[in-house]
Amino acid sequence: MTRIVCAQLAPQVGRLAENHRQIVRTISENTTADILVLPELATSGYVFESPAEARECSIPSDDPMIAEWAAAIEGDSVVVCGYAERGPDGALYNSAVLFDATGVLARYRKTHLWDREKLFFTPGSEPPPVTTTRFGRIAVMVCYDLEFPEYTRRAALEGADVIAVPTNWPEVPRPAGERPPEVVIAQAAARVNRVAIACCDRSGPERGQRWTEGTAIVDHNGWVAAVAGEDGLACWETELSAGRDKNISTRNHLFGDRRTDLYGPPH
Repeated sequence: MTRIVCAQLAPQVGRLAENHRQIVRTISENTTADILVLPELATSGYVFESPAEARECSIPSDDPMIAEWAAAIEGDSVVVCGYAERGPDGALYNSAVLFDATGVLARYRKTHLWDREKLFFTPGSEPPPVTTTRFGRIAVMVCYDLEFPEYTRRAALEGADVIAVPTNWPEVPRPAGERPPEVVIAQAAARVNRVAIACCDRSGPERGQRWTEGTAIVDHNGWVAAVAGEDGLACWETELSAGRDKNISTRNHLFGDRRTDLYGPPH
């Protein structure tokens, strides 16, 4: 069994050192997690007032902080964490890193930027990596990426057992009793691909912005398996390989039934 944990944190803009310590502490405290997912932009906070402020909160992809996160791992855990990356070309990226105690396993730059993110970040130019780990094949996306079915399908076709999604979901109105729309999207993506999806949201108001605090882990059948409790943790134990069988009836296969000859651009 694989234990997936999402830890909902409250990073703050301009407090890089404090946010870093929060990440280290969270990693060191969650020793029972096999796969630990942390929020989007966990190093920097989200609500920037200017490009200059975003730059001050960014770090390079080889920053010693990331090595300290890896050093905080006790055992075999694999961690996914979002951060503001300062690229070697000077551009800023909304990025995520996948690592274990040995170091970085994969990096990803968010390609679909949401709203004011376009004022600060450059979109990535590479698709989500699917990385083989001791627990299974992990794909990494960031927040708004999840809303593009082409992306989740691509990750599933490349063999992902779980999609780890650091997020910052701004709170939006919804009818009483309904789940956050982003969780509904994750459920649909999980169900049509038979792949688990672990979405780690953030918490804590920031410069007047409230967050959904909608952390959720969705199983490969599209059902919500865990949500964050009062401690900010969502935890789920599963056999990740269970979603590898894409047969959904005696005559239907999720990927085999695709009609790619009909899915081109509309004329």
